[in-house]
This record gives sequence, C-alpha cells and structure tokens, in this order.
Amino acid sequence: MRRVIVIGGGASGMLAAGIAAREGKEVILLEKNNRLGKKLYITGKGRCNLTNYSDAENFIKNTISNPYFMYSAFYSFGSGDIMELIENMGVKLKIERGNRVFPKSDKSSDIIKALVKFMSINGVKVILNCRVKGFKAENGEISGLITSKGEFSADSYILATGGFSYPTTGSEGEGHGFASALGHRVTRVYPSLVGLKADGFCSDLAGLTLKNIGIRAYVGEKKVYEAFGELLFTHTGVSGPVILSASRYLTKEIKKEPKIYIDLKPALNESDLNKRILRDFGELKNREFKNSLDKLLPKAIIPVVVKKTGIKEDKQVNSVSREERQRLIRVLKGFELNIRGTEGFNQAVITCGGIDVKEIDPSTMKSKIINNLLFAGEIIDTDALTGGYNLQIAFSTGYLAGINS
Repeated sequence: MRRVIVIGGGASGMLAAGIAAREGKEVILLEKNNRLGKKLYITGKGRCNLTNYSDAENFIKNTISNPYFMYSAFYSFGSGDIMELIENMGVKLKIERGNRVFPKSDKSSDIIKALVKFMSINGVKVILNCRVKGFKAENGEISGLITSKGEFSADSYILATGGFSYPTTGSEGEGHGFASALGHRVTRVYPSLVGLKADGFCSDLAGLTLKNIGIRAYVGEKKVYEAFGELLFTHTGVSGPVILSASRYLTKEIKKEPKIYIDLKPALNESDLNKRILRDFGELKNREFKNSLDKLLPKAIIPVVVKKTGIKEDKQVNSVSREERQRLIRVLKGFELNIRGTEGFNQAVITCGGIDVKEIDPSTMKSKIINNLLFAGEIIDTDALTGGYNLQIAFSTGYLAGINS
C-alpha cells in the first residue's frame, strides 16, 4: 500500500489527508500543535466562513495572486464539493450575504469536527505534538522525515504547514524554510487581509463602526481598490471587511504612503448631498456648525469631520458660506486616511506570497523539483479577498494534493 505523510493539520492538510486515505493510501498526518485546526477555529470570528457559494470563475476573479494557477484546482473541487463533504459529515450549512457559507451552528469547531471525522472514517493516522525538523533528500526525491518523535518515511509527502499569519496558531512559516532547503523558490511574503495603521485621530474613533460606506484606496495617483461595505476604527487605524480586502493591495506599497478615502455618503452624489446639507442647515439655522451634523453622521465622527473641514466649530450654520459647504462635501465624500503601516502577521488573516507557483504543477500540486513532494494551502503563493475564497483555495489545493499523492 502506498504511504503518504501530510505535514500540517490545518484545513488543507486535513482535507488532503482524508482524500488520500479515501483513495486507498496509508496516510499519516503530523501536526506540531496539541490539536488540529487551530487556525481554522478562529476564522470568521469563530464562525468559520467555509467557502463562497459560487462558481469557479468567481473564485478566479476574487483570487489576486496567480489566479490562473488555481484554475484546475477550483474546477476539480469547488465550493459545492466541500459543502457536500461537510454536510455528509453531519454539519448543516447556511448561505449568508455575499454567498458566504457558514455552519448553521455558527461554530467553527463543527467544521473541524467534520474534517476530523472525514479523516477518521477513512483511516488517517494523526500524530499530534510532532514537530518536523527537516527532510532527507537525494537525487531529487525525499527519502525521509526527521521529527521530534523520530524519523518517518513515505512514498510521497504533502507540505501543508500554512504561512506566517496568526503565528500563535502555529503558522510560523517553517514550511517555507523546508521548501527552500529542498531547492524551491519562496517569493517575498507580506501580511494580507489585515488591519491598517492610519492617522492619529483614529484612536479618538476607536470602536466606531461605519456601515454602508464606500472606500477608494490609492498608491500615489493610482486607484488600486474600490469597495462598498463596513469599516471599523481601531486604536491604531482601521479594520473591517472593506479594509481587510483593501490591505491586499496596499501591504506591498506601505513605504509609498498609500491613502484611503472614505465616502461617508455613497448613496448621494455631490449635488444631492449639497441639497441635503442645505435642508438640514435650514432646519437648524441657529445652531453652531459642530451641532448641525447629527442627522447626517454618527455622533462620534462629527468632531473629526468638523476639524477636517477647517470651518470654525462655533460658527452658526446660517452663516456657513457656499465655499465652506463645498469643503464639507469634499470631506464627506472623501474622508482622507494616511496609511502608515499594517497590524502585521499577528493580526493578518492570510499570508501573501509563498512557494513560487512556477515550480508547482497546477493540475496536481506536485513539485516540479522534488519528485515525491506536493503542496497544499496557504504555503503556496496564491491568495484571495475575503468572503470564503481563501479557505476554498486551501480545500481545492488540498484535494488535488490528496488525489495525486
């Protein structure tokens, strides 16, 4: 019987192990933590956004790094396939806004239990607290594996150790070191889908959530991202769904001091917004400017908006000039944030960068350098936006690696 060793007990590793075992192979999964799926447990704020209920073309569209490398993987094992597998393991799923798929229980632990059950019924042997120290290789082939629990050997090896994001879950990037030692090129890595550090005033707004806003992200004069959705101010900057996706386009460009402009009123064009302001000012004509925006904005952000307009806060609104009103409109339609950095790998959802896809067969996930080595999941240089796309990358690559091991 052909023996396969899977290194890494995350989403891609567990699925790869279960698939390989289902194909009749003897499979051993090695995990350095004391339990499986540690990072999976915290995904989707503990709810686990399993996948996105959409077709392969939509996944390719939302994959930013090397989307066409993922073509075979998405078509071989798509969102419907992982949903069917999880539901067959007894976990009911639901589809929410944006076609995001979650367990009905809203518990990521149920997804982990389903993957563990899938491995168990197919006979995967799991060894926990087992840290890989290195590979033995000669003549373009791995001959053995050195671990904290002794040496192992197999016919093929699947490296599914993840990236660098959330190192507290065990994602410390050691897999990149193993691959590099075996002759693979590792592209530069960056934290992605991560909160951004911005202007100092953000600390005054910490905890404020803005819903139904628009953002535009710029590097120099070039607009690199635009979206509509929800944003959260933090003590150091901004986070939330639209910011996490925007970060994918900005983390490589932080030294160029990118900017984000928030459209606080995306449903109104400048002309309609001007009419709305005139109406509000007409109703509140004896009020000071700082007390005139309650109908337009959340209370917490008003002092910052007032300051950004340069209009005196104690000026009565019936004396606000047309030019000052235009300044207010510009701030409301383009609330500027100067981006100073990211929250780093400790807070990043995923890693951008990894094993160079030119050295991996996209139809099998096999290494083009080492005959009996395959890759799965975040360790590969491919990543996507938020919405369940990155976990599907893990499952789709894990499936191909398991089938072809």
